[in-house]
Amino acid sequence: MQLKKRVVLVEDHKILREGLRSLLSHSSDLEVVGEAEDGLSAIRTVLDIEPDLVLLDLNMPKMDGISVILEVKGRCPETKILALTMHKGEENILQAFKSGADGYCLKTAGHEELLMAISSVLSGKQYLSPEISGKILEGYLESKKSIRKESSFDSLTRREKEVLKLVGEGYQNKEIADYLCISVKTVEKHRANIMEKLDLHTASALTAYAIEKGLVTR
Repeated sequence: MQLKKRVVLVEDHKILREGLRSLLSHSSDLEVVGEAEDGLSAIRTVLDIEPDLVLLDLNMPKMDGISVILEVKGRCPETKILALTMHKGEENILQAFKSGADGYCLKTAGHEELLMAISSVLSGKQYLSPEISGKILEGYLESKKSIRKESSFDSLTRREKEVLKLVGEGYQNKEIADYLCISVKTVEKHRANIMEKLDLHTASALTAYAIEKGLVTR
């Protein structure tokens, strides 16, 4: 016979705790073994019971949810934590995962989604509510794109930056070669390297980038 997964509910609103307990009581795989209504009692309860899962509200009295996550994960790393909250902000979500949360589910979720989130987290997967996952992914990709562009600029050699500046100022390859006292083929090679490193493939894109980086005055 498979043992039920033991769950601790951490929520400062009694009516919500009762609702969660009632919902989970209908699951053959889950058993509520403890409850807490503030951050400090949550830590004591979790350390005493060492449950399989903690359903945790992030906005808690006495100690906030992020601090609870850090404390629990530091002392009971095997315990899974599913944040259950109203907060949709990207900063809250990223902070929760950075602190060690295994999942992030909005309180607006239906019963089926919550049970799916619990199952996902208990199986070792991370969970993020579909309502906010697209927004977070978009923000993540944009930040990665910005980081990539910044590091790509730093990867340009001094000569490549000189060529980029002159391209941005509207000079042709022959003019750049004469100005820098190098061959046209060398200029072409530098331009090809610049385009590859920056993932920019037209003169207008290079000009806009050079302006953005302050190499060229509009």
